Formats: sequence, C-alpha cells, structure tokens
Amino acid sequence: MQKFLIIQTAFIGDVVLATVLIEKLHASFPDAQIDFLLRKGNEGLLADHPYLNEVLIWVKKENKTKNLFKLINIIRSGKYDKVINVQRFFSTGLITALSNAKEKIGFDKNPLSFLFDVKVKHIVGTKEQPVHEVERNLSLLKHFTNASPARMRLYPSEEDFEFVKRETSNVNVIIHSPQPAARYICVAPSSVWFTKQYPIEKWTEFLKEVPSSINIYFLGASSDKNLCDDIIAALPGRSTKNLSGKLSFLQSAALMKNALMNYANDSAPLHIASAMNAPVTAVFCSTVTWFGYWPLSDVSFVVEKTEPLYCRPCTTHGKKECPEKHFKCALDINKQQLLSTLEYE
Repeated sequence: MQKFLIIQTAFIGDVVLATVLIEKLHASFPDAQIDFLLRKGNEGLLADHPYLNEVLIWVKKENKTKNLFKLINIIRSGKYDKVINVQRFFSTGLITALSNAKEKIGFDKNPLSFLFDVKVKHIVGTKEQPVHEVERNLSLLKHFTNASPARMRLYPSEEDFEFVKRETSNVNVIIHSPQPAARYICVAPSSVWFTKQYPIEKWTEFLKEVPSSINIYFLGASSDKNLCDDIIAALPGRSTKNLSGKLSFLQSAALMKNALMNYANDSAPLHIASAMNAPVTAVFCSTVTWFGYWPLSDVSFVVEKTEPLYCRPCTTHGKKECPEKHFKCALDINKQQLLSTLEYE
C-alpha cells in the first residue's frame, strides 16, 4: 500500500483548492493511504473526509519552530512513499526535504526545491492563457498519474446538513434536497483585503433589489458579524439571518450547496462553493481571474468592472487600501451585474 502526504499549510481557500489532489490520488490509487498537513484552524475543512487517513496539524501561532521540528519527526516516522508540497515557502520546503520520503515533490519556486526529487515548474497564467490553481496543483501529480481531470471537493456530513436546517428553520428553508428548491441566497461579503472586498454600500444596493420572496443568509467568520449586521440594518423588512461565526466550514458548505446563488468576493467562500459544485457569483475588484482563482462550479459567474482600468490589477493578493484612492475597480461594478446572475435559470 502506497502512502502519500499532501502539504498545504496556507489559508482556507488554499486548502480547499488542494483537495483536488486528494480526489486525484484516490481515483488513481484507491487503496493508498492519504494524509494531509495543514495549519491549525483549518482542520474542520477535512473533518471525516472519506479518502483521508489522517489530518496532521501544524500549530504555527505558538512555538512555531519547536512545533515545526516536532512535526518533521512525526512525518519522518510515517515513512511516506511520496510527499507532495503545494507551497512555495521555506518552512514547508524544509518539511519536504527532511521528510525521509522516497520521493519528494514540489514546485521549482520553493527556495529548497534543489533538495526535492521532482521539481515542477510553477506556471502563472496570463490574460491570454490563464492557468487555474487547480491545474497548477494537479501538475505535481502528472508524472505518476494519468491526464484525466479531477475536481476539488468537500464532504459535509448528514449532521452538518441537519444543523443548517435547524439554524434556518425560522424561515422554513428546506436544505437537504436534490434540487435547489429552497428560495434563498448566501452572501459572504467580507475579505481580509480591502481592495478585494465589494463595498458595503454596493452590497446593500444589490440586495435591496433581490426579490422579497428570497431569503438572504450571510456567511463569514465571527469577525465579519458587524459588517453583516450593518448590511442587514439597511434591509428593513427583509428575511435575513447573520450566520457569521455560527457555522463550521462544512456547515457553510452544506448551506451553499442548494442556494439559488452564492455571492462572494475573490476569497475562500468562492472556492468552498466551487468545491460543492454550488452556483456561485464571484465579485472581482482589484484582482483578476487570470491569476488562477476563478470559480469552477458548473453554474458560475464572474462579475467585474466592464471597462479596462489602468491600475487593475494592482496586486496579486489585494491591498489594505486603494493605492490610487478612487477604488473604481469595485465602485464601478453595478447592482444589475449581480442581479443578472440570479436570473440564470
């Protein structure tokens, strides 16, 4: 039996995007043992995953270096056949290099890639030839698997669906059904980066026009609660509920599954929706799709400024404020662009 370890200790969306490797490895080697290393706080994404043997957790915020070398010893004792490192940073390069795996695989941009057995070129796409992060991740497996496609995927449990049903029972929403019969949308309005976040007044303008028969659920972390409350305050008389901080990652995924539409910035909720193959509308402000993070659901839309803007994109990951002070990449997106995606049926 082969043993694989996938390493992705970055953020929530990065872990979701790396689940495509679990799917591909399981499809190619159904009897293999697959383990996954992530940072503490993200383990809920892979809770009770049907194809994973173990989820290893790196505690980064406390005794980071001590925990790193403790983790390396655990991984060395695991005697993996292949360690697959998705990241391009020194710490995970060190884990890979010292893993004692028979084959160490990673991107050539990792500073310790010279210690890997297999170095894969990390390709950043262009506007003319975009490359999705899922495709980049799968490139790490190409030399020992076939070329058939794979999708990233999350696995909420029956209990997750039942919990969501209870949380939304005050508006009589049917959650666990084969078709999106329930009339609701999910909105994840926040982002870590200011220039990635559609402004609160623009969310409000759009949501005021959503038919009153459609319930609106707000998703996010506990830190997003006040932002969502401010939007709800501007929607008097509407059926809304702020679920920020109340749902786990997989419970949020369960809610998104049967929504009429899920609205999110260029951020983790977009990828969670894609991993559930749920309908999603992604709002791109300062960033652009050809960086490799567009939605992959069968029903998906990208909303962005329609006219070219000299300063867009201003950065790969977003900034804390608009460098040009006008934020036209977000403010010039109008409510009709978002409303039109609700009418896709």
